[in-house]
Amino acid sequence: MRDNPPRPPRRQPPPPPPAPPAGHSNEQESRLYTPAEAAALLRVPESWLRRRAGRRHIPCTFLGKHLRFSTADLAAIIAAAAEPATRRRSTRHRRQPPAPT
Repeated sequence: MRDNPPRPPRRQPPPPPPAPPAGHSNEQESRLYTPAEAAALLRVPESWLRRRAGRRHIPCTFLGKHLRFSTADLAAIIAAAAEPATRRRSTRHRRQPPAPT
């Protein structure tokens, strides 16, 4: 009998993951969060987050129809919430009832 040469493996190893974009050194910086994960991090209801994102009132990313939030989006949401609230122009005073006589 002759010795057969070894066969190459049928499956090739998977390619290495793509390198993060320039300027991103940490995997955490390039992560996208689901609305549930982002809501948990921000400690707000997921419905509030989805409603505001759907109206484009807060920064977010749509991957097709899927809503995602980057760490930069979350930081921008926090920064926007940290701004002081604006005062109302004037307060309306209620009329005092007439004094009893």
